[in-house]
Amino acid sequence: MEKQGKKVQKEKRYVEKDGKIYARVSYTDAAGKRHQIWRKAESKSDAKEISKQIERELEGGAEPFEHKATVDEYLDRWLKSSKQTVGPRTYQDYVGVLRLHVRPTLGSKRLSAIKSLHVQELVDRMQEKRLASRTVRHMHEILCRAFKQAVKWRLLTINPAATDIINLPKRTRKEMKSLDPEQAQDFLAKCEEDKQGLVFEVALISGMRPEEYLALQWPDLDFKRYTATVQRVIVWERWTKDWQFAEPKTPKSRRAIPLPPYLMQKLLEHKRKQGESRLKLGEMYKNYNLVFASDAGTPISLRNLERRHFKPILVAAELPDIRLYDLRHSCATLLLSEGENPKIVSERLGHASIVLTLDTYSHVLPSMQQSATDKLERILKKREA
Repeated sequence: MEKQGKKVQKEKRYVEKDGKIYARVSYTDAAGKRHQIWRKAESKSDAKEISKQIERELEGGAEPFEHKATVDEYLDRWLKSSKQTVGPRTYQDYVGVLRLHVRPTLGSKRLSAIKSLHVQELVDRMQEKRLASRTVRHMHEILCRAFKQAVKWRLLTINPAATDIINLPKRTRKEMKSLDPEQAQDFLAKCEEDKQGLVFEVALISGMRPEEYLALQWPDLDFKRYTATVQRVIVWERWTKDWQFAEPKTPKSRRAIPLPPYLMQKLLEHKRKQGESRLKLGEMYKNYNLVFASDAGTPISLRNLERRHFKPILVAAELPDIRLYDLRHSCATLLLSEGENPKIVSERLGHASIVLTLDTYSHVLPSMQQSATDKLERILKKREA
């Protein structure tokens, strides 16, 4: 048979070598060069099935991996396939983690030669560098997913990164930082003095993720109902600094968040001032209709926002050094501490389920339990009276 310039050679579909069984397919490319594809198999019948699959790939014009293919070459193929099935943020995460941690160590090795020991050595090396447990486990999760697909594609017989094989560091929960009521008031007071202070005020009161409030567009704000609707996120490409709009993290991330009237009034005034700047720049203004935009109309850099505005505000207000993302945690913690229903808080944050909310903010639950006990005591005392 011959398709797409490839001619498959009819021969025995399996080879026994050194006590192991391999599927083998030979073919000649359009230039007349002969190739052989070898893949490990568990049995003769398995080898025959793998060989048939390779032949079908060749008939369809695919370029199947030969036994000399490297991990780098495989990861390129896997990323290309994954890009069609995951969101832009997840894809960029895959690219970044593999580039930083996997490719420098395993990239040049043959895919067929990768053993669990190689993966374990990579995990151990990352721990020796004192990388966070979460970072190590995240790398392993991505690599395990990539190799799992290699098994499905019959490029590997087993997953060398399988969770039950690799010894991973224990999960560690980083202490969550948030502002208490007094600190939050001090923070908002200092926001009044900063050019980007309104961004942080919206972040603290809405509980949105940074990629959500930086992607807000003016039509997302309802000045009659006093709501802001999350309909998209902004994703930054880690290496090229390009950006794009993308779908929210989960279906429940699409939500309308009520905002106080005074804050909506501030946003309305902000819109007026933004319109004046836009008129001054004329055609030089890049109009993406963003609520929070640079002077040129483009999205605000998250890194610059945190480094040049957020951190200085914390210093000026003499507050603890927290991350910009911790404004979201502060919103949830303040609400839960005041006895707000966790279901309402979960919906405000756009969590996939209330279980995630309760698990994330379990440190607030003891005080809520005490409040519940106090209420129960008051009820029972009334009955006694």
